[in-house]
Amino acid sequence: MQYFSFHTHSDFCDGKTSMEAVCEEAINKGIKSIGFSSHAPVPFETKWAMPFHKLEDYVSSTKKCKNKYKGKLEIFRSLEADYIAHNKSIPFDVWRRLAQLDYIIGSVHLVSNPEKENAIWFLDGPIENYEIGLNACFEGDIKKGVSQYYKQIQEMVTSQKPDVIAHMDKVIMNNKGRFFSEEDTWYQEILEETLQVIAKAGTIVEVNTRGIYRGKYHSFFPNKAIIERCIELNIPLTVSVDAHHPDELTCEFESAIKTIQQAGGMHVSVFTTDGWEQKAIDAVIS
Repeated sequence: MQYFSFHTHSDFCDGKTSMEAVCEEAINKGIKSIGFSSHAPVPFETKWAMPFHKLEDYVSSTKKCKNKYKGKLEIFRSLEADYIAHNKSIPFDVWRRLAQLDYIIGSVHLVSNPEKENAIWFLDGPIENYEIGLNACFEGDIKKGVSQYYKQIQEMVTSQKPDVIAHMDKVIMNNKGRFFSEEDTWYQEILEETLQVIAKAGTIVEVNTRGIYRGKYHSFFPNKAIIERCIELNIPLTVSVDAHHPDELTCEFESAIKTIQQAGGMHVSVFTTDGWEQKAIDAVIS
C-alpha cells in the first residue's frame, strides 16, 4: 500500500505532537508524502485552531522539516481553513499568501445563522453541544440548520475555491439519527444540490476516516452512497486520515481506498511537486 497523508495535524493546533515526531513516524510507516494542515486561525479564541501568532513559526517549521527529511519524505504545507460566512471568515487567499501554501483544505465546523447576529452552531466536539447549539442558533429547526451547513459549503466552494473539502457530510456525526434521517427528502435534495456545485467547480472531496477509527461514527465522511454519487459526477476523491497523533497516520486508509474502488472509482487525487494529480487506485494498492 502506498500511503499518503495530506490532512495532518500537529501541536500547532489541536494535534498532539510536533511536526518532527509526525515526520519520523510517517517514515517508519512507509509514508512517501505528507501535507501538514493545521486548523487555520479563526477570528475568535478556540482550543482547536492555531493562534495567529504561531503562523510564522508554522511556516518556518515546515521549511525546517522539508530540509531535514529531504529524500526520505515529501513534505507540503497546507491549512484546514474554516469557512463560517462571507462576512465572518478570513478569506482563503489571505492564508494562501501569508502561509505560502501548497494547497488549502476548506471545512465547515461552525454554521452561522444569517438571520441571527453572532449565532454560530459548532458541529464538532461533545455530542451534547450539538443540540445546545442547534437550539441557540436555529431554535431547534434541524432542517434550517443542516441546510445552512450545506449552503456554507456551497458558498465556500464558489467564493474561496479550496483545493479539497474536508469531511463534507460531518453534520451527521453528532446527529446519530436523533433529529433527522439521511433518507429524508429535504436532506437528499440539499446534498445533491451541494454535490452539483462541487462537481461544477471540480473541487476534490476527501474521504475522511477519522470518525471510524476514533469510534465517533460508523462510516466515512462522506459515506459510501455519497462516494458513489461523487464518482458518478466525476468529482475527484482523495483519502484523508485527518491524523492528530502519529499513531493515527494510516488508520483506516486501506479500507477507504478499497471503499472508493468498490464504489467504482479508479483513481484518487494525490498532491505532488507538480500539484494535484490523479493516481490509479491499483497503483496505490500495489
